[in-house]
Amino acid sequence: MRKLYLVPIIHMSSDMGSLAPDFEETSIKVLGQKIWQKHKEIISGFWDSIEQFFRSIDVKGFKVYQDGLIADGAEGIRIIKEGITQGSKNYQIIGDLLERGAVLVKTEDFSLVKEEYDYIIKLTHSKSRKKREIVALKYNLVRNSLLKRRDEFIAKRINETLREKETGILFVGAYHDVLSKLPNDIQVCEVKEITKIRKYHETLTNIKRHGEDLLQLAEYLVSPVKE
Repeated sequence: MRKLYLVPIIHMSSDMGSLAPDFEETSIKVLGQKIWQKHKEIISGFWDSIEQFFRSIDVKGFKVYQDGLIADGAEGIRIIKEGITQGSKNYQIIGDLLERGAVLVKTEDFSLVKEEYDYIIKLTHSKSRKKREIVALKYNLVRNSLLKRRDEFIAKRINETLREKETGILFVGAYHDVLSKLPNDIQVCEVKEITKIRKYHETLTNIKRHGEDLLQLAEYLVSPVKE
């Protein structure tokens, strides 16, 4: 058997690179300053719990797969270090894993990642409402297909590079569906349950109706990981 730890990503502003200011501004508009600030505190606690978990186990030889990572080797390390410099807790955890003997593995196809990134750039940089609507319509038409192709590629990379009796760690967005595309001989351990991460996102944008649910989910996100 092969083993794969799955860590569903909840993005922070520091994960967004040049898009961070737009991401922050939009989030405040949608959620309000108070809720957005509380959300950031919860997500910081979420990543702290992930970090503490991996700190408790020997990760030497583990293979690390990261959503959006288009290279390994020296270029992959450069990407991780850049993310660490920007304050990404996701990348800080990966940096620590690598220092303790884990191995970084190219996870995604450059052309697929670039295709999605180009749509996001156009959306955030569109000057007029009409232009944003046109770009959003085009993106919505291809988004599911693009995500599926990315997931298929990620699953293929894991299957090709994770050997018998090896252990991997996959950091991936909660709305990806890599798991259904993995072979049956890979034992998956969800460090945090994807369904609960998705539910948190859904309730966050409808807090008036689901305030109690949000509190329970927030407690789950920041709680210690139980394997």
